[in-house]
Amino acid sequence: MNQESKLIPVLREGVQIIKMIFFKELKTHLTRTHPERSAEEIVMLAGALINELFGTPNDQEPYAAFVSRNRPVIEKQMAAIATDFENMKIPLTDALRVQFLCDDLEGIPAREDILKQAKALDILIVDREIPLPKTFMQLTRRLGAAYHLLDPAAAPE
Repeated sequence: MNQESKLIPVLREGVQIIKMIFFKELKTHLTRTHPERSAEEIVMLAGALINELFGTPNDQEPYAAFVSRNRPVIEKQMAAIATDFENMKIPLTDALRVQFLCDDLEGIPAREDILKQAKALDILIVDREIPLPKTFMQLTRRLGAAYHLLDPAAAPE
């Protein structure tokens, strides 16, 4: 197995960690800003926002119907990510770019529209350098430990 084929799953795991961190942040924020919604709706809304941002829609029911019914709320929340989650712009920028890079390396058709959407929503930090794998994994380990998603002692280098 070559280095590249070992690296891609590790990088994808890092992207998933950033998504989980953002999910936790979204849940807290949405619970506060939408007290009329049930816990289940908050979870579905947070998931829909992450899927929208990363270009990974869930076409299964009941999620697809939920997204369709809540499209205006999703669009409003998407437009507010850059201001409501300023602290997440660096990890989201890096995760989106790493996902794009992994897709490209695995021959998955490029989804430049995902990066363009993030740029249009002012989430993507355009002048930030594309992270090196080691730098990205250090960021994900540090944040994963801070959010109690990873054991800092068990995280491999």
